[in-house]
Amino acid sequence: MIDETVAEIEEMQTHSSSVVAVKAARALSELTGREYATVEEFVRDVERNSSVLRRANPSHASLYNVHRTITREVEEADPQTVEEGKAALTAAIDRVIERIDGGKKRAAAHTADYLEDGMTILTHDYSSTVNAAIERAVDGGVSLSVYVTEARPRLAGRKTARKLAAIEGVEPTLIVDSASGTYLGECDCVLMGMDCLVGETLYNRVGTYPIAATAADLDVPMYVTGSGAKLIDGGFVFENEYRPASEVLLEPAEDFAIENPMYDATPVRLLDAIITDDGAMSF
Repeated sequence: MIDETVAEIEEMQTHSSSVVAVKAARALSELTGREYATVEEFVRDVERNSSVLRRANPSHASLYNVHRTITREVEEADPQTVEEGKAALTAAIDRVIERIDGGKKRAAAHTADYLEDGMTILTHDYSSTVNAAIERAVDGGVSLSVYVTEARPRLAGRKTARKLAAIEGVEPTLIVDSASGTYLGECDCVLMGMDCLVGETLYNRVGTYPIAATAADLDVPMYVTGSGAKLIDGGFVFENEYRPASEVLLEPAEDFAIENPMYDATPVRLLDAIITDDGAMSF
């Protein structure tokens, strides 16, 4: 389970960073089925496997937070036996999953309050929290039109468009990334998820920064939403991920290089609000 989860994270089979963090937390439950001679051996194995899962994607703040929390809580439980250690691990996993899932639901609820009937919004990439906020708003009687960027080269926006198309009351339109400036003038706001917020910088799927800059130029409000687990107060250094060139161009490149960064950095001064489970932070 752990090895499979590491491979899934490395291959980016899951687009939502919150979902990634939950899966990585659950993967550690595999250790409760292993045999250990001592509690010290068990705790070391928790730390080792937690580190392996965390390193599968160093850019995921929620992944970092989850495993830092789990290992800390197991250590602070000070188990005296292997069975006590396993119980402490199970409890820690359950707590962090509840925090993430509960945080996403509360963030979505706060975000839904920003969505009014008849609005046209633009979203980028795939965010389970954004989708939940839209669904919640629609359940409350709101109808929305949504422009969805493809989020090349992984094309996660297509998944978003299909998800939104299944929600009655939402009219999604899929657009290529470079067309966002063309349609932003028709939008009432931009709404997207986040990978993490570190200090005064939002790190999110590449393409976020130009959308934020264009929205600011056109006076279109931009809101970012996600669980508070994605806010980092220290000890974390964001590392951008550079994906294979084959995602951009299938045939070999001749006499030119290909860069395929996963994320970009957006200064919070370009945002109108970041909405988490604790409410909105305005800028």
